[in-house]
Amino acid sequence: MEFLKFIIYPCILLCFAAFASAQRTPTISHITQEQIRDIGGQVDLDCSVHYAQDFPVIWVKYDRYKTIESIPLSSNAGLIIKDSRFSLRFDDATATFTLSIKDIQENDAGWYQCQVLMSISSKITAEVELQVRRPPIISDNSTRSIVASEGESVEMQCYAGGFPPPKISWRRENNAILPTGGSIYRGHILRITSVHKEDRGTYYCVAENGVGKGARRNINLEVEFAPVVTVPRPRLSQALQYDMDLECHVEAYPPPAIIWLKDEVQLSNNQHYRISHFATADEFTDTNLRVITIEKRQYGIFTCKAQNKLGSAEAYVELTESIIPVCPPACSQVFYGGAVPVAPSVNTLISLFVVYAAYVARRIANTRY
Repeated sequence: MEFLKFIIYPCILLCFAAFASAQRTPTISHITQEQIRDIGGQVDLDCSVHYAQDFPVIWVKYDRYKTIESIPLSSNAGLIIKDSRFSLRFDDATATFTLSIKDIQENDAGWYQCQVLMSISSKITAEVELQVRRPPIISDNSTRSIVASEGESVEMQCYAGGFPPPKISWRRENNAILPTGGSIYRGHILRITSVHKEDRGTYYCVAENGVGKGARRNINLEVEFAPVVTVPRPRLSQALQYDMDLECHVEAYPPPAIIWLKDEVQLSNNQHYRISHFATADEFTDTNLRVITIEKRQYGIFTCKAQNKLGSAEAYVELTESIIPVCPPACSQVFYGGAVPVAPSVNTLISLFVVYAAYVARRIANTRY
């Protein structure tokens, strides 16, 4: 009987052990922690599974937001997908399935799930996220350009994708001071509570995350404002029968209608006046009024007036009579409308003769000396 004990009891224990082993539930004892890689790099994802000899073990992939159906990658020790960048190893000693990815691409980012399929409706899972560093890309929903009237509130928005999440900063062209103060503002939204015409120009939205050179978008801010009119020379003199140019500078947006008036009558191009406009930029216009072959009645106050949808402004130039012609434009006199030059007076001829005689006498004296 003692002999049977030594034989039977171990057999019973072995049977119970085998039965218990067969009844153990599979477990995933280890899964690789979150991985962060650069594009073009390589990664190994480990999944250690125990008591799963009789069950399928597979790797599947989800996108970053798990909004798309999973993609099966492997089954037990074999790959399902045909992609040379993927490979699978199985270590029997540790029951570890290792999924390797080389030459990592941006679309490889996402969740990789190790699954043990128990039945059609039951499975054991563990997952690891693979993050791929990506340079910033400014989103399409960011502001491209904006037009506002002076005094209005303005909001420029800038968003960017990439990993790590990019940081957004704002600058102005030539590092000019921002309306918010300083040359740099950090944040997704740049707000100007009351915009002024001096705020117009190009703003730069810059997205940086340490990967690559970053990204930049130029945002053009146009500010609509009423005209501002200035005259560089508000008082001018010219002799009769000579031309004179009256100048006026206009700053406005949208571009204004510009007119010249004399005694509240609008002037136009004819034998007495020649009007020219020169746009030096979107907001700047120089206008010139040439008074041709001046007559007595043309002396007086001239008005330069500019108007757009936001308002109007005007400035004045007074033209007075002088005895001596002013050069320019008298020095390059051009006569319009059949006008003829005025003959010089006797006094003028005598003065010129005296000057010339003195010049000749000086030359003769120098020669004798």
